[in-house]
Amino acid sequence: MPRNSSIKSVLIIGSGPIVIGQACEFDYSGSQSLRSLREDGIETILINSNPATIMTDPSMADHIYLLPLTTKSIIKILKKHPQIDAVLPTMGGQTALNLCIEADEKGIWKDFGVKLIGVDIDAINITEDREKFRSLMEKIGVGMAPQATANSYLQGKEIAQEFGFPLVIRASYTLGGAGASIVYREEDFDELLSHGLEISPIHEVMIDKAMMGWKEYELELLRDKNDNVVIICTIENMDPMGIHTGDSITVAPAMTLNDRTFQKVRDMAILMMRSIGDFAGGCNVQFAVSPDEREEIIAIEINPRVSRSSALASKATGYPIAKIATKLAIGYTLDELNNQITKSTSALFEPTLDYVIVKIPRWNFDKFEGSDRTLGLQMKSVGEVMGIGRSFQEALHKATQSLEIKRNGIGADGKSYTNYEQILDKLKNASWDRVFVIYDAIQIGIPLSRIQEITKIDMWFLRQYEELFLLEKEISKYTLETLPRELLLEAKQKGYGDRQIAHMLKCLESQIYKKREEMNIQRVYKLVDTCAAEFKAETPYYYSTFENEIQLQGQKPYSENDSIVSEKKKIIVLGSGPNRIGQGIEFDYCCVHGVLAAAECGYETIMINCNPETVSTDFDVADKLYFEPVFWEHIYDIIRHEKPEGVIVQLGGQTALKLAEKLDRYGINIIGTTYKSLDLAEDRGSFSTLLKENNIPYPEFGTAETTEEALALADQLDFPLLIRPSYVLGGQGMKIVINKKELEEHVVDLLRKIPNNKLLLDHYLDGAIEAEADAICDGENVYIIGIMEHIEPCGIHSGDSNATLPPFNIGEFVMQQIKDHTIKIAKSLNTVGLINVQFAIKDDIVYIIEANPRASRTVPFIAKAYGEPYVNYATKVMLGHNKVTDFDFNPKLEGFAIKQPVFSFNKFPNVNKQLGPEMKSTGESILFIDSLKDDAFYDLYARRKMYLSK
Repeated sequence: MPRNSSIKSVLIIGSGPIVIGQACEFDYSGSQSLRSLREDGIETILINSNPATIMTDPSMADHIYLLPLTTKSIIKILKKHPQIDAVLPTMGGQTALNLCIEADEKGIWKDFGVKLIGVDIDAINITEDREKFRSLMEKIGVGMAPQATANSYLQGKEIAQEFGFPLVIRASYTLGGAGASIVYREEDFDELLSHGLEISPIHEVMIDKAMMGWKEYELELLRDKNDNVVIICTIENMDPMGIHTGDSITVAPAMTLNDRTFQKVRDMAILMMRSIGDFAGGCNVQFAVSPDEREEIIAIEINPRVSRSSALASKATGYPIAKIATKLAIGYTLDELNNQITKSTSALFEPTLDYVIVKIPRWNFDKFEGSDRTLGLQMKSVGEVMGIGRSFQEALHKATQSLEIKRNGIGADGKSYTNYEQILDKLKNASWDRVFVIYDAIQIGIPLSRIQEITKIDMWFLRQYEELFLLEKEISKYTLETLPRELLLEAKQKGYGDRQIAHMLKCLESQIYKKREEMNIQRVYKLVDTCAAEFKAETPYYYSTFENEIQLQGQKPYSENDSIVSEKKKIIVLGSGPNRIGQGIEFDYCCVHGVLAAAECGYETIMINCNPETVSTDFDVADKLYFEPVFWEHIYDIIRHEKPEGVIVQLGGQTALKLAEKLDRYGINIIGTTYKSLDLAEDRGSFSTLLKENNIPYPEFGTAETTEEALALADQLDFPLLIRPSYVLGGQGMKIVINKKELEEHVVDLLRKIPNNKLLLDHYLDGAIEAEADAICDGENVYIIGIMEHIEPCGIHSGDSNATLPPFNIGEFVMQQIKDHTIKIAKSLNTVGLINVQFAIKDDIVYIIEANPRASRTVPFIAKAYGEPYVNYATKVMLGHNKVTDFDFNPKLEGFAIKQPVFSFNKFPNVNKQLGPEMKSTGESILFIDSLKDDAFYDLYARRKMYLSK
């Protein structure tokens, strides 16, 4: 039975700016969904206000509306496109679902004759209204925790009296656990109850008896109109109940369920999905299982949409959930669709994994000083990484190596905690580093039974940790010369990095690498193929591992490598790793465009990245995807295996850029701007010298490497001073100080956190206007793609500033200086590709703050505002395929585009929300206005005054 032929035009609702609890996993889902609809010749109309994502790229949909996600915008689009037949709201997270419900309540879909596909309103209402959901579960015989609904403060108090403590409060119709909390003590209840009622849009909370220490699982399901259901993935949370699943370390496939319970969980998930409504699409179900022999199962919740975990499950299995869910929403059945990886089996086959996946969240607590770092029911992470290995231990190590928090993996890096009380405290109060502290606890001799009693983490996981510790202990008995081959191979199979093994043997990382070469212990690459190698996979999607060699009669010993190297010219693009504040989805946008541009130039494209939420790690974006940590050892092995023409580092943010030095040292060709130029721009002192030579004004400055040097400099430079470390992103560690006491405190703190860093101290231009320019340069010619003026004054990080394109208040004399300086700097740095320059303007003089010869956060924004594929052009320039003069630039923008930052301070109620030189926003939206008389602009400009000190 083919698809519903009456659907010819579909509206997709996106998820808007990235906030904690709703990140770029919905951008990935939405992008897949748009591609899926277009394959079927369906016209696609998208509404999404996020300019940083690939989803809002002109190539993704037939009509894109970068408008606020409101019913007013929906009406505007429906009037302009009366041909829209259906709306698909399940790809844009809770934002899209809530907007869809609001439009339904206002009768908008009915008025315009638009039908809802992929879900139905009743299903949303049943799953979001906790009272309705509970009574439905009772009816179908699915157990739940004792719970009751409260619509008032008084009702809540009565329920608490009946249940006793600890209790869980969950707010209805919220995302990312907003308003949810665990209440251990009666004296905390009143405040947390009020908060939950306030946060819920319908002022309702569900109060549950807390199932502390129970194990948590989630299942990803798909169902078609004929009621066929497949379970794509079963994910186990290593952290027990009490920590939001978005903040939990999760593992696939489930590790500690016995088969009987596993089958029961599956049956219950299918029953729940069928009972909530008659719709075709995706669904996520969460369960808790008691940690005793009874393995009692209770349902936590069901989300009738593509969820945060759907992106993870898609990357973990290779099964594109959003793409297939979209096909089901337009009427296909699972048995009619092909498995996208094998191309020869049906989408009705459930994926099989012959490897293990570990997802670890990435937090940014350092951006929220004074924040409560303990993890609970309210999600706090800003991104995540995924490691793929042949064992849990290997996948765990690869995930920790992907986090980019200056750790080399679990243990063996000299950064372990050794204080008994501190370790116990960290085990009790789960925070961002508990994944490492478990190892530290074993290391100082705390018994597994005690760790288990405190953390309630299943003993199976703790034994895996113990095995790693025992292996480290064993290896440490040897020296580099005496280490047996089987021990080195075992360490590599369990995911230990060369750096960690070098730490155990007190030698250099390069010596371990050399030793592996001598002993022929080489990485091999395996396919993510959905079917455990039972059928041939057509899609080149790889992870690395180490295998024992096979010896066949009459043949040399070998390890099987699934990654066959072609004869074509190749380019590697380094991704940006996990999302974090200061480096978000905008770099994923750049990487995807870089890959596509390199393919247009005739190269085989290879992507290396470890972020499961993004489009760059989709299996069919690059010719080859290596789902590996953006970590030197892994990258170097891939480069040696593939032998590319070169590596593109300037599209993956600071993550990729930081590897340029190593690539240069190892003689690997960096595509575009050379390492020497990249380094010159990063080294604050050398860069200021370059400005001096070119007669370009800059604030008076000096560099310091010690506190004494910094204090001596302060005597020459006037306060206020701006202190900036080198080689950081998102303004990390930047601060404005007004006296010597503040200066000393901050420098001591910085050098403790970032040892051996060169700090730049410059006179802060109080009350200056800030502007920035992005440009493409081919070494000789420069084209400025956009100049933006910040509404907030200089001193607020550019990522946290509202900014207008083009500038709104800069005269021709100043504009000319900006253009001249940008061109001069781009040429002086021998830039080949993109460059971003930031300026402070005071008394009509343009001073340079900094220059970054790479893709910046603002490039996607400018590309969307002007409707031009700038990253595509820049990549072709980097590859030497084109000169800047080859392109016919034709930017189109009527009026102004305003970049508006979005913050997630609601997750950290007690932190200082004041903005400064260190970036704190998690995402951004774009707002188009016709003139400066627009009320929205007036409101933003009026706020500028609060930041001005004079």
